[in-house]
Parts: sequence; C-alpha cells; structure tokens
Amino acid sequence: MVLSGMMIRLNLTDTVSMLFKPLLRPLFRVNENCIYNILIGFLCGFPMGAHVAASLYLEHKITKREAEYLLSFCNNIGPVYFMTFALPVLGISKRLPALVGMYGIPLLYGILLRRSCYKEIPTCTMYAAAKSINSKEFIPALDESVMESLNGITKLGGYMIVFNMLNILPHLFFKQPFLCGITACVLEISGGLSGVGTSYPVICLILLQFGGISCMFQTYTMIRETDLSFSLYVKHKMNLTILCTVYYLGLELISYVS
Repeated sequence: MVLSGMMIRLNLTDTVSMLFKPLLRPLFRVNENCIYNILIGFLCGFPMGAHVAASLYLEHKITKREAEYLLSFCNNIGPVYFMTFALPVLGISKRLPALVGMYGIPLLYGILLRRSCYKEIPTCTMYAAAKSINSKEFIPALDESVMESLNGITKLGGYMIVFNMLNILPHLFFKQPFLCGITACVLEISGGLSGVGTSYPVICLILLQFGGISCMFQTYTMIRETDLSFSLYVKHKMNLTILCTVYYLGLELISYVS
C-alpha cells in the first residue's frame, strides 16, 4: 500500500504500465493508469485493486466511470495466497483449471464489459491531463502514503479478526459439518478454508471468487471516502461468482461424462 501510494502520488504508475502496455491496452482499451490498476489488482489481491482504484480516482488520475469499471473485475484473491495456501489446503493438484477459474474469468469479464457496458470510455481519458499535474514532493507523498496505509491495514486487520470470531457462530447453529464449513467460508474465506480442508474443493473455489463477506467489508473501507458505488461492485462480484459456478459445474460435468 505504501509503495503503490508513493507511485500514484509521484506520477510513476506509467513507468510500470509501459512494460505491459503492448499486451493489455489492446485488450482493455484503457490508459496507463488503468493498466497499473489491473496489474496491482490481479497480482496483489484483496483489497488492493479497490485501494488503487480509489487512490487513482481521488488523485484525479482516472475518472469515476473508469474507477467503477476497474472495480468490476480487478479486486480478486491474490495469486500468491491462492497458489501457496488455498490450493494446497483444498488438496488441488491440477492448478491450471483453478487458475483459469480464479483469474481467467475476471479477465474475460473485464474485456466483455469494456466492449458493452463501458464502451463509451475513451481510451486516453484523463491520462494526458494527469501527466500535466505536478507530482507531489517525495516527503509529503511518503507521509500521506504511510498514514493512508496504516489506517487501511488497521481496518483490514480489524475486519479479519471480527469475522474470524464470527466463525464460531455456525458451530452454534448448525450440526452438519458441511453447513458449518461453508458458512465459515462465506464469512471469512481464510478461516473457512482451513476448517473445510479437502471436503468440498469445488464449492470453496467458487467462494474464493466471491471472497467472503469480510473481503466485502475490506473493499468497502477502501472506497468509502469516494462516491464510487459499493452496490455496483457487489453486483459485479456476484456476476463473477455465478460465471465461476457455471465454469466449475461445466468442468465437473465434462469430467463425469469422460
């Protein structure tokens, strides 16, 4: 969060984006700041995609419409967490289908949205104007980034603690291990996965796309200082969860038939 905040305030995001511009710009038809958001959103995981979108918007580097577009598909479980924790806990050895479900579906969803609901956004919107804005000096930029990050990390940690504590509730109301495990995943995905283990891997993969209610609250705290629509974000996240469900059910059907 600190490093990303510094890059945004010092107008350095385009330096990173230039490396991936030849690949991502034709696909998403967006400017360099948006490309940076896509990279961070997919590489760093919840809730950095939302954090960067909100920061870019507040710094007038992207428009509200661009920020809402980025929120629709750029706020996902991080690949390091997914590969080193989630998949081993679920006992999944075939990683490629899981990676397609976790990251391929949001990428395709973003491409589809760009050519339908968000097709009116010009490719270079706000970028030329943003380049003309003087970047902040190093020390003020560092101070703002550190304070913003400390505030954000404190809130994230608080939500994780609260929802992990709430994982006790399913065991009080449900007798079936299935209901307890799945409800725990819906509340806080990390604690839920540890409890479910290898029992229901496909359902857990679908819930990883959703992210859990804790991740929803974490996302909300990242954008609450803006006028970006949280309900619209939730709508897109539900759409992605439905698409992910169809994808995994299709894989299960193909596997059964074969």
